[in-house]
Amino acid sequence: MICPMMLFVKTGTVLAINKAYSDNKKRFIYFLRRLIMSEIPQRHTREECFAHTNDWKKPYDGNIFDMFKDGKFELVDLSNPFGRGNPLWPSNGDFHIDRVQHMPMHYRLLQTFNSFHMHNSTHADSPSHVIPESPFTHELPIENYFGEAVCLDIPKGKWELISVEDIENAAKKVPGGIKEGDWVLLNTGTHRRWGENDDYFAYSPGLSIEGAHWFVDHHVRGVGFDMQAIDHILYTYAAEHGPGPYVPRAVEEYEEEFGHPAKEDFPEWEPCHDILLSNNVMGIENLGGDLDKLTNQRFLFCAFPLRWYMGDGTIVRAVAFVPSDRIDRSVPDKEYPYGVY
Repeated sequence: MICPMMLFVKTGTVLAINKAYSDNKKRFIYFLRRLIMSEIPQRHTREECFAHTNDWKKPYDGNIFDMFKDGKFELVDLSNPFGRGNPLWPSNGDFHIDRVQHMPMHYRLLQTFNSFHMHNSTHADSPSHVIPESPFTHELPIENYFGEAVCLDIPKGKWELISVEDIENAAKKVPGGIKEGDWVLLNTGTHRRWGENDDYFAYSPGLSIEGAHWFVDHHVRGVGFDMQAIDHILYTYAAEHGPGPYVPRAVEEYEEEFGHPAKEDFPEWEPCHDILLSNNVMGIENLGGDLDKLTNQRFLFCAFPLRWYMGDGTIVRAVAFVPSDRIDRSVPDKEYPYGVY
């Protein structure tokens, strides 16, 4: 079988692709993915990393507030709680909160955080988290963290990928679809399983490589994930990437279930981080709260960061400003019975 892509590769590669296809169709797809993704391991220059940093640093069109002109609006919290006992990504060490002053002695309460990093609970990654010589948190305009947003309904289960077709079909259900400069919040239903469990972490679905490219091509401002990371769990070092696997049981279970190594289907290390963040498309991980109340709606969104000098990411308070008539009142308020989950 000859595909159009073969016109752009060397003859030896063509022969290899033909052999891969004749041997096993899945391996053929794996081979093509490796070929298509050959740009991911390359290092970006500092100029490339900063080329789009100020794309959104400009005045907002006043029409952004037109959605509120006919009535009231409400604030909807889209953050998970943060505190002692917070669910942790597999490689994260625990953190400790100490009271250095307390009421019985000091009549004041003062707490400190120890052994703590910002990639906990609902947080925004900065490009410097994954790309050398790219913008730190303090180098990103505040405008990156605020704008119109849509909430897409894309239900996903164990290890499933969000495809371009999923994104485009879900966008049709939202008034106005997805526009340039939008924040796109993905509601896969995974946030309902937020907690210390494999359903949320080890079995997490995630964005496909093609989906990440789609968001870049459509020049969105950012993507919010109601999942453990910008990337599918098997694209991370929870699996066989970087210093991993931190969750070897997930890798073993995948191979047992599908009959081949997970790395054949997920060969790159955090490709969606690279694709989005190198193009100034923000990424927020672990969205939660009352996200279900906003499915298929358009609203204003903010997730402002701490003004952290040389930060590689920061916990954010993700909040939607929503016209009152667009909130789904049939969805009960999110409750966290254990305080943080």
